[in-house]
Amino acid sequence: QVQLVESGGGLVQAGGSLRLSCAASRITFSIFTMAWYRQAPGKQRELVADISDGGTTNYADSVKGRFGISRDNAKNTVYLQMNSLKPEDTAVYYCNAHKFTFVYWGQGTQVTVSS
Repeated sequence: QVQLVESGGGLVQAGGSLRLSCAASRITFSIFTMAWYRQAPGKQRELVADISDGGTTNYADSVKGRFGISRDNAKNTVYLQMNSLKPEDTAVYYCNAHKFTFVYWGQGTQVTVSS
């Protein structure tokens, strides 16, 4: 079955950086749109950023200019570089792959930003 495995989360001070990775397996990675979502306690899951199979990127307004999404099709991996982190970025970050009606999720990785 398809697996999406996130890594790179952790505890960081405000203003710091983290790089999340999501390694995909058993999937034709290159044809999928890849995305990062996050869910903070008591809040709905929200889209952070996505990258199409052609490399087009899209960002939530709250992270524009601070986060960067990229993909390496040779490694079946999508990345989220997070800079200038703020306490409000604290959440569980989920990797997502979708194409037509096929949607897959990772298990999530915790990001905590201390003030």
